[in-house]
Amino acid sequence: MRQKIGIVLTFVVVIGVLIFINAASYQGEDERQDSELTPNRSSYYGGATGTRALYDFLSESGYPVIRWREVPAQLLSDTTPPVQTFVIIGDTILSIDEEEAKSLLLWVERGGRLVLVDRRPESQVLPDSGSWVISPEYGEFPSLIINPGSVSDMTENVKPVQPAQPTLLTKNVDSVMPSRFAATVNFTLKDDQASNQPTPTISPTYDDEIEDETPPIPQPVGPTASQTEDVIPISPAPVVHIKDFRGALLVDYPHGKGRIVILSDPYIFSNGGISLKDNLQLAINLLTATEGLIAFDEYHQGKGATRNAFVGYFSGTPILPIIGQLVALILLVLWTSSRRFARPLPLKQIDRRSSLEFVASMAELQQRARAYDLAIENIYSRTRRVLARYAGMDYNSPRAEIAARVAGRSSLEARPLEVLMRRCEEAINGAPVTERQSIQLVTRLREVERALGLRMRARDVRQAGQKV
Repeated sequence: MRQKIGIVLTFVVVIGVLIFINAASYQGEDERQDSELTPNRSSYYGGATGTRALYDFLSESGYPVIRWREVPAQLLSDTTPPVQTFVIIGDTILSIDEEEAKSLLLWVERGGRLVLVDRRPESQVLPDSGSWVISPEYGEFPSLIINPGSVSDMTENVKPVQPAQPTLLTKNVDSVMPSRFAATVNFTLKDDQASNQPTPTISPTYDDEIEDETPPIPQPVGPTASQTEDVIPISPAPVVHIKDFRGALLVDYPHGKGRIVILSDPYIFSNGGISLKDNLQLAINLLTATEGLIAFDEYHQGKGATRNAFVGYFSGTPILPIIGQLVALILLVLWTSSRRFARPLPLKQIDRRSSLEFVASMAELQQRARAYDLAIENIYSRTRRVLARYAGMDYNSPRAEIAARVAGRSSLEARPLEVLMRRCEEAINGAPVTERQSIQLVTRLREVERALGLRMRARDVRQAGQKV
């Protein structure tokens, strides 16, 4: 008993020490210092690098926004809400693999709108646009001493940038304030004549939103006018909306029936920079250029709905490490202290053979040998025994007396019952009997049992159940 108390006390002390170590070493996610080197661009995060302010503003202003926590392939599913604009902000915790990129680009080809707000978007979500190759270029690299919540640190020596041209994405935008770490978006032609090609300025997609200085394209008259309008090609050239002296900051280009928008500085969308100049207006224009549901990608921010709910609830707390250590301790105790309490016993041997196997074998032998008298004897001997018991007489009593006594206690007639018993006894004693006659005799015996309500023995019930 004392040994058991010592073990229990030791176990409790070890658990207490582990809890103290985990609690002392725990540092909450919100307590960690925010940094541009390891930013958290999630719409759940309220720090300087997060985007919660933008999401809450859109939600409270009545715009249809959701946090997307499924894999990108669900955008193509009919069971999920139809998303029109999909937003990926910053260098996400989970990278976009090749299969996810294919799903995203297929969704864009079908008419979706992909908004990439990053200084260096992943190459697999930046497909070529016709002969144009899209490639971002880094600017100044942030250091550890930069405070993302300080406007002076983030915008040192940076001047507001005005739109390059009036488009739907720059509507009501006088100037925006990027960070000093903003990248640029480059686009070049694949062929050798890239240097001779003029820089694209505007896409035909936005011709109804601005004043077009080019002459309109003549439309054919008659029933073929609509057909000609449907086949007007869209220029694959990227459109520059905002640029500074270094290059383009905001570019978009077509991909299939949809478009891909690239903003090279997530600081414009972040909690620390959304309130500067017209950054908020630019963000609204980018996300609401087309009507429909706006989805903020939280799956690649590490907030995927596919995670276990229990694990997600305790994520970032010392509970999960404590549980893991407790499980390890319990397994260790069970492994080290397990003992055999008695001699080993062999496993119980279960006879899996059916009790009807013998009966079936004998029946087949009797049928092949045409020994119908033996079959009748097996059944009649039991029936005579239950009839004698029913009549309250001895088994060896004359059949006439048994039949008379049974008839007196039931609705059966004595004469037919006596004849049936006599014919069975004659067949048993060697009288010739055919297969058909034996079946008739057995059938009449069963009818007598049912008429008298004579139940089969427990063994017969069990055998019948096994046969079924």
